[in-house]
Amino acid sequence: MTITMESRLAALETQVAALNERLAAAPPAPPASEGTFWALDGLKQRLPPEGTGAVLYTGTVRVAGQHYDWQYGRTVDDVLAADWTELASTLSALAHPVRLRLLREILDGRQSTSELAEIEELGTTGQLHHHLRQITAAGWLSSTGRGRWAVPAERVVPLLTILTAAGR
Repeated sequence: MTITMESRLAALETQVAALNERLAAAPPAPPASEGTFWALDGLKQRLPPEGTGAVLYTGTVRVAGQHYDWQYGRTVDDVLAADWTELASTLSALAHPVRLRLLREILDGRQSTSELAEIEELGTTGQLHHHLRQITAAGWLSSTGRGRWAVPAERVVPLLTILTAAGR
């Protein structure tokens, strides 16, 4: 087999195209002048100096052909003053491996009950419906009609933020 100049050039063009595609998909780095804590520095500039601080989470996400931008922040005083016990059902809905798998599958684009039922690890149809009801009641999932499900747009970045914090 003789390797021609044309085939070598075609192989190189394919490699360059793949590299360009990977670079385009990579998240943009903050400008060097903004430093490592550019988001934190921006938050600090917006806070009164006498306050106890704030928590901010933000994200820009593309999953299953959808794009979500989200930003939310609260002062530390507000977070500490809130009744955390009211959050128990919202958080406990995530505390099951099957429910987390369901949310991941739905974010990945498997959004119909029939598609989800094909995944053996999710259990029987009855178990699947039980888990769907639990995460829907907690607000992590919504029915889009005709046996289809979606993570509400306003919950995508918060869900990914919780998962990011839990894995840290």
